[in-house]
Amino acid sequence: MLKYVIKRLLYGAITLFALMAITFFLMHSIPGSPFAGEMSKLPANVKELMIQHYQLDQPTYVQFISYLKNVLQGDFGTSLVRKGQNVMDIINRGLPYTAKLGACAFCVAMVLGVLLGAVSAFSKKKWVQGLTAFIATIGVSVPSFLFALFLMYVLGVWLKILPIIGLNSPQSFVMPSIALAMSPIAMISRLTKSSLSEELRQDYMILALSKGTGYTKAIFRHALKNAIIPVITYAGPLLATLLTGSFVVESMFSIPGIGAEFVGSVSNRDYTLIMALTIFYGGMVIVANIITDVISAMIDPRIRLK
Repeated sequence: MLKYVIKRLLYGAITLFALMAITFFLMHSIPGSPFAGEMSKLPANVKELMIQHYQLDQPTYVQFISYLKNVLQGDFGTSLVRKGQNVMDIINRGLPYTAKLGACAFCVAMVLGVLLGAVSAFSKKKWVQGLTAFIATIGVSVPSFLFALFLMYVLGVWLKILPIIGLNSPQSFVMPSIALAMSPIAMISRLTKSSLSEELRQDYMILALSKGTGYTKAIFRHALKNAIIPVITYAGPLLATLLTGSFVVESMFSIPGIGAEFVGSVSNRDYTLIMALTIFYGGMVIVANIITDVISAMIDPRIRLK
């Protein structure tokens, strides 16, 4: 397993390098300048000095090599738009909010998604099947910001039982977590239902029940253990996505997370912040995929890590 993890980390490093190169050259090819907007009011000689300081007058490949050297030394640079602010300080300032919200949304999605999928797979009642299918369809088809608006109006404005701004109390996590979790809940419930329905028809389940094993015991000991593998595979990238923020939901609830920072960096052409956030997100996805592969192999011995 250690050999597999090392190999995946090497492949991940190559993937991350390719992601860095593509992002770097693409963002430099987009029209615009980080010194537009408010900084356009600066004197021409000051802007010229800033361009030289950040090496923006150099060819793109020279800038990339210089940036890569700095990254390997742990230096992700300073923001081109926010004077004197290190990009890692900006990320570290917003990451706790995004991480807390993402972790809450992930837990809600996993618990409710698996529960709905299991109920749908076990129940033979049509109204239960119809209700779970309706929830899954709504979760997939309705955008998260519409759920957020609905929750804000009903729970925040009409009933006035939950705060609608910030993350200042445990209650303030409820609405943004549900809004972020609705689409994953739908996906996880579908994966759980299809996988669990397939496992319930397997020969080992029929054998276990014929030997007198209780239905509930057979489900939790055998069927659910094997049926959860597709959910774990989906959960890894989902966790990485939720932990790196959602601009729309964070903006609606006035949460100062890194999702808003990412969108703002693109619109402001803040090259160093764009690169730092891209590297952070790419690294999270790579590590999450490796972890889910290892966990899947630990749960199901039939999965061989090569």
